[in-house]
Amino acid sequence: MPTLRTDVLDIYIARRATLGLEFLQFRRVQEPLAHTWQPIMGHIEQGEATAKAMWRELWEEAGLLADDQAIIGAWALEQVHPFYIAKQDCIMMSPRFLIEVTPTWKPTLNEEHDQHRWVQEAKIDDMFLWPGQKLALREAASVMRGDATEPLLRVSR
Repeated sequence: MPTLRTDVLDIYIARRATLGLEFLQFRRVQEPLAHTWQPIMGHIEQGEATAKAMWRELWEEAGLLADDQAIIGAWALEQVHPFYIAKQDCIMMSPRFLIEVTPTWKPTLNEEHDQHRWVQEAKIDDMFLWPGQKLALREAASVMRGDATEPLLRVSR
């Protein structure tokens, strides 16, 4: 019987650029995803609230504090991402978050990443690896355009 884990999360960082919405990717250094481009992916520590984990991971992996003036808004995306890891016989349930930053903000990389890049919304399908990430980015773009769920999904700092 597979195990069920709910201690992982994804954070998508976005900005409004001249050519439209852009989403940040980091190139991972360590296995199992070495040399792949990903959003921030982190773990929720024992007893830690999910939103608190999101703010901690944002600081650890991108150098962005919750009270940074570069943050325009933060949202919990409605869709939780289920995925299966065959090697561990494990079903993962990953909450997802969206952080909008100012167009001039630059990430500070930690030891988990060696590069970053911004991906235009029109290139999501070509530049993001996992189908679930592509769906999350479509939801994120809708939230950034002010869909009806936007005020309900806001996360406080």
